[in-house]
Amino acid sequence: MGCSTLYHLAAMGVSDAILLERNKLTSGTTWHSAAQVRALRSSQNLTRMIQYSVDLYSRLEQETGQAVGWIQKGSLSIATNPGRLDHILRQEALAKAYGVRAEAISAGEAKERWPLMNADDVIGAVWSPDDGRVSPSDVCAALVKAAKTRGTRIFEDTGVTGILTEGGRVRGVETARGTIRCDAIALCTGLWSREAGAMAGAEVPLLACEHFYLLTKPIAGINGNLPSLSDHDSHLYIRDDSGGLLVGCFEPMGKPIAPGVLGSDFQFGLLPEDWDHFEPMMEGALHRLPGLAEAEVKMLLNGPESFTPDGMFMLGETAETRGLFLGCGMNSVGLASGGGAGMNLAHCIVHGRSAYDLSEADAQRFAPVFNSVEHLMARAPEILGTHYEITYPGRQLKSARGLRKLALHDAYEAAGAAFGQFYGWERPLYFNKTSVGDEGAPHLRFGRPDWFEQVGREVEAAHQRAAIFDASCFGKIEVQGPEALTFLQWVCAANMDKPAGSAIYTALLTEQGTYASDITAQRIADDHYRLFVGTAAIKRDLAWLRRHGEGYDVRLTDSTEDYAVLGLMGPQAAQILRDCGAPELCELGYFKVGPAHIAGKHVRAVRLSYVGEAGFELTCKWENAAPIYAALIAAGAEPAGLYAQTSMRIEKGFAAMGHELDSDISPVETGLAGLASKTKDYLGAAALAERRKTSHRSLVSLVFDDPKACPLGHEPVRSAGRILGTTSSASFGYRLGKPLALAHLKRPNGDTPWPSQVEVEVTGQRFTARVQTAPAFDPQGLRMKGALS
Repeated sequence: MGCSTLYHLAAMGVSDAILLERNKLTSGTTWHSAAQVRALRSSQNLTRMIQYSVDLYSRLEQETGQAVGWIQKGSLSIATNPGRLDHILRQEALAKAYGVRAEAISAGEAKERWPLMNADDVIGAVWSPDDGRVSPSDVCAALVKAAKTRGTRIFEDTGVTGILTEGGRVRGVETARGTIRCDAIALCTGLWSREAGAMAGAEVPLLACEHFYLLTKPIAGINGNLPSLSDHDSHLYIRDDSGGLLVGCFEPMGKPIAPGVLGSDFQFGLLPEDWDHFEPMMEGALHRLPGLAEAEVKMLLNGPESFTPDGMFMLGETAETRGLFLGCGMNSVGLASGGGAGMNLAHCIVHGRSAYDLSEADAQRFAPVFNSVEHLMARAPEILGTHYEITYPGRQLKSARGLRKLALHDAYEAAGAAFGQFYGWERPLYFNKTSVGDEGAPHLRFGRPDWFEQVGREVEAAHQRAAIFDASCFGKIEVQGPEALTFLQWVCAANMDKPAGSAIYTALLTEQGTYASDITAQRIADDHYRLFVGTAAIKRDLAWLRRHGEGYDVRLTDSTEDYAVLGLMGPQAAQILRDCGAPELCELGYFKVGPAHIAGKHVRAVRLSYVGEAGFELTCKWENAAPIYAALIAAGAEPAGLYAQTSMRIEKGFAAMGHELDSDISPVETGLAGLASKTKDYLGAAALAERRKTSHRSLVSLVFDDPKACPLGHEPVRSAGRILGTTSSASFGYRLGKPLALAHLKRPNGDTPWPSQVEVEVTGQRFTARVQTAPAFDPQGLRMKGALS
């Protein structure tokens, strides 16, 4: 990552960039990497990033004359159970949507490509011919050689002992050989990045774990190079190595390495072999490769790798310190990612943003609680094991749970809530969990889930009566001061000059006119707004606002844990408020805010809805949530969880950050450009004006014809044999009685309309769906234009 970032900084014209290496280049993790390069990732842009790496590695050899050891023999993923087969078939479909060659093949064809494999229990496979591997040390040598020709300098044996900051900004680094003044630092410090970030007051939650692979001496039957073999049901990856075998694993639960164990003198070292730990994986390897039983073992290599709390690397500027950028926590995909990730990190440093949206890798995405050593020691070993698990919908991590609890957590637990973790918060997914699966333990699958009927009951409650959706974990930011309006008029696309007692939905745009975030604001007073941001966006959005607020006389305060928010939604919501002694709220107009008291406690209510039913969001002091909730329940409201809310959101066609909205998408493509002002100047206005001229809406609703279809999101959408896009959110629409999805689709021929019907490939099957820009279901034609993600 360091060498790639240096190379790309130089390529972007930064001639005074230097690289500091505490020991020698490739020490730490790089030198012992298995260095597999597999293109397909969970999103189009992550896949695009790997594809860039492949292209870069081939170009480097031409550019520098330095071989990089690129061996392109493809990869083979096998399945030994129906769940795994569904998983790899979904991957095959996604690969084609992302421009990656992939083909589903039979067990017999898989055996032909890997003759040494025992295929007796294999029921299917996917072949990816363009995947390969590189030589880690040679890639670094080529990057360095090219970077040096552009004037950059490299200092080995130069450890950083301190990072100088002033006013929350980077000013320099202290090393054993002297002090260097600088205005930007990229931390590509791998296993030691958490400690390095702490030097500058930044949180970098990652932890090292032991990672094992077996090396054998040459064995009969291996002549030349073979494809990489992925037997993920046995937690294994397998390839040839110098005429022998390399058999690596991502076991279900890894072994964490406590901070401080790997000291500054750990360069090209390895950790002790642990055959007891490796034994279950060895049994799987002997089953898959019978010839392994006769092979002579060279060693069981045990080298450290760094893992983050969600299994994704960190890239970009930190929230805490300006000019401090992260390129670390690679989760064992550093060689595959390094070329494209280094390019994007350099782009962040030079241009203030990545080359394309990589929000899933945003350096600011983690709650501070995840930087705790205790939580990292619990979470990182599980993350190592998730590398090869089947990506069933609804799967939840088991470690480091209960870190943050909502004000009503105990009440939800008593109501049988099944919880999911979001930004550290335990959030109800659905209720009455003992009715789901085997006494509350659902069987995960790609088909209709065990919680299907229960979620339907919660949607029915919101549609026929009234339901309570807890939005307390959404971030809340107080904007106060004499220039609060002036500041928000600049950073918000909508007109924020509305009277006190108004709510405003607005986009926050980048300079390119694309989404930095979307928020709902309540104007409390002339000099006071309260912003409601996405649950996982609070750290990022607060940092973004503070950076754009420099020079304005405003105070920005995180009030997330000061206030609880309960959404009361459904046709009986108004009557329940009357019965609770707050009839004045029923007189509120849409997007209007007013005070009242429920159970003797003050609430501030806004009339809006994120689920398409008439309703109110009630904000109260955190400690007052319990009596207010009890009063609403006593008056007839019922609790509902996130799965019901998501289904209703998709029915209503509401877009969400991280799904339909990101920094590559503008309000024009989402059909929300009408909410952006045309009469004031604001950040991104000029770019959005150009986008209005050149771009078109791409966001549509898809209504499936077959009620048995189970779309999940990230499925290719076709018309006349051509892929138009992929689904972004999907669910069953209970009020409509049909499966639904949202998707960004290209128009087949420029300005021409979309086809009225498309095909969506869902887990190996193609289903027809109707295309429409109107909401799939709109119970009352409510004048809702958008809400929080």
